Amino acid sequence: MIKSPIQEVTDKLQYRAIGIVEGIYKPNNIDQLNRGILTDKEGKILETVVLGKALSLIKKYINLDKNHYWIVYPRNKSTNNLHLQIAGIWDPYQLNKLDKNNFEKDPSELLEEFNLNNNYFSIRGDLVYVNKQKKEFVIKICSSSPSKKLKNAIFKIIIEGEISLKLLNNFLNLHVIRDGNILKMQKYEVIEK
Repeated sequence: MIKSPIQEVTDKLQYRAIGIVEGIYKPNNIDQLNRGILTDKEGKILETVVLGKALSLIKKYINLDKNHYWIVYPRNKSTNNLHLQIAGIWDPYQLNKLDKNNFEKDPSELLEEFNLNNNYFSIRGDLVYVNKQKKEFVIKICSSSPSKKLKNAIFKIIIEGEISLKLLNNFLNLHVIRDGNILKMQKYEVIEK
């Protein structure tokens, strides 16, 4: 069975910032695969690092000259400065044991069956800042339980879109699309006030 690249939420207040981007990853140095650039299908270039758990998969199974669906964590310091962290690869055929009958569908069709598409991001966290003039806002994400005071355990994502100031300090579930180096809100829902 093929699994969704972005798993269902397991907890009502689950924080996360995860997405899927199709493109070709090129390391800056072939001897050091963990830093490089991801070039998407439109030719846009994104600074990228590969996290440890994905590094071994890339070394063993992945042809870096081909397009792949990358499971990524977004980071940014401004709305037009997106940086990606590769956490995994979604390759429904090469990385799964499937019978030959399942090879009929294109991976993009399989994504649609999961209600996903290329450049989709699921972002869940606390709304901490709204800039009405720039039409952007900031979501705070705790990547591990708040009791663990780990470095980088809390980070912020800047998203383009309009949202009410009345929602400050609410926990939101956001559906976001990447457009070049910008994360744009498609829709949101308030999970908890």
